[in-house]
Amino acid sequence: MTSFPSKSRIFALATSCLVLALLAASQNQGFRNWKRLSETPILSPSESGFESSGTFNPAVIRRGDKFVMLYRAQDAAGTSRLGYAESTNGVHFVKRFGAVLAPEAEYEKGGGVEDPRLIELGGRYYLTYTGYNRKDAQLCLAESTDLIQWKRLGVILPAYQEKWNRGWTKSGAIVSERIAGKYWMYWLGTAADKTDQMGISSSTDLLHWTEELDVPVLPRRPGKFDSRVVEPGPPPLFTSKGIVLIYNGADDKLVYRTGIAVFDRNDPRKVLWEKVGQVPNVVFVEGMAKRGKEWLFYYGGADKFVGVASASAVP
Repeated sequence: MTSFPSKSRIFALATSCLVLALLAASQNQGFRNWKRLSETPILSPSESGFESSGTFNPAVIRRGDKFVMLYRAQDAAGTSRLGYAESTNGVHFVKRFGAVLAPEAEYEKGGGVEDPRLIELGGRYYLTYTGYNRKDAQLCLAESTDLIQWKRLGVILPAYQEKWNRGWTKSGAIVSERIAGKYWMYWLGTAADKTDQMGISSSTDLLHWTEELDVPVLPRRPGKFDSRVVEPGPPPLFTSKGIVLIYNGADDKLVYRTGIAVFDRNDPRKVLWEKVGQVPNVVFVEGMAKRGKEWLFYYGGADKFVGVASASAVP
């Protein structure tokens, strides 16, 4: 009989390779001194209830002296909700409040709410997430003042309606600063060839978005690690070197790896460079938060756990 590794073993292997990948991808280009902060998952499923099947793909943000994590929690039926956890050091998290966002709207019922990204703008917290009704997945927005009570603002990028996109819309990563008087967002869509690629849209009010290009801003690359999927990770970091975006790519065998792309800070549509290292299995970076002089990166491992790595920013 063939012996397959457990999900926890896959998590450990993937974590090791994630650090090596990001080190190779980011050396002298935004981040350095990558390291694991925990050899084991920092968040794991419960034995029963709304997170019995998995706790993964986290969004993380600083609020005062706390790190707040909203994570995708999946039950035994495959329905997703967003759970809430807090930490004082960014590594040891305590779950609280149960699910803070559960499927209620028609565009969420059946499948649930997934793919959270968090950003603070103008003293309010904004959450982009995927609403999935088991027929369509669409990029949605919600707002909050406390990260616990959320007001839905609806679908902001409907499925099937963008210029090159012919399918679902997911994974909205909003740039933290306005550029040319507008908000900018990177997102995932599906092209006519059924591959998932990255688009870019702008907005003056966060509710009404206009696609900026007739083609993907970061297209798939045949024969490379992102030949099948090119998906934005956490909200990008606005730096003097450019807009630094960590993204998740998959090849034709749907093996996921993590890469870094840098866009022009004056023109978010212009790619300056992109780079990647090797990350096997499923490691999916969605959360990023600053702790002192270092950055913490949160990722889902094996579609079941949450892990964390750290790096310092290059001056």
